[in-house]
Amino acid sequence: MSSPKEFWIKNMVCSRCLKVIQQELQEVGITVLSLELGRLLVEAPYKNDNTITENVASVLHANGFEIVQSEEEMLVERIKILLIEQLAELPLHIKVKTSELLSSALHRDYKMLSKLFSANERITIEKFFIKLKIEKVKELIQLKQHSFSDIGYLLDYSSVNHLSRQFKAETGMSMTDYKNAEGWERNFYDEII
Repeated sequence: MSSPKEFWIKNMVCSRCLKVIQQELQEVGITVLSLELGRLLVEAPYKNDNTITENVASVLHANGFEIVQSEEEMLVERIKILLIEQLAELPLHIKVKTSELLSSALHRDYKMLSKLFSANERITIEKFFIKLKIEKVKELIQLKQHSFSDIGYLLDYSSVNHLSRQFKAETGMSMTDYKNAEGWERNFYDEII
């Protein structure tokens, strides 16, 4: 009888696939004890550890995910998840700097986290967070429930001008042009980088 096995999952940064992963693992005889963004805890009483790992890897791979192989990769995934979780509840009121938030949550020096993230993802943490915020802006524009000023407030921008400049720098178009466009393009959070 095997004991519970924990896996950290690369690129699982949005919740849309959790149900599918759980269902597919159950179909191959693996019980999901816990499944959250980037982390999976399973058991399979009648399978050995290698078979469990192979089955989990197969299900994850079929859905565009992979098992994290190192502590460094795990830290990078945890950084992504922490930043995405910041955008889950609006209005966003950043009480502490992103560097302090990440250092505190991960119990690591921010300089080390920053270098690690940049080396693995070829983008800085700050730039990644901006890209996340711009995707959230696109979502809010598409909902047509908020003015640009409201969106700036919800995402803790100092001014709508700052938001507008950042939006144009990231997307190549103004927020008004995006709002009036026919085919809105958005990226899932796991496809940003």
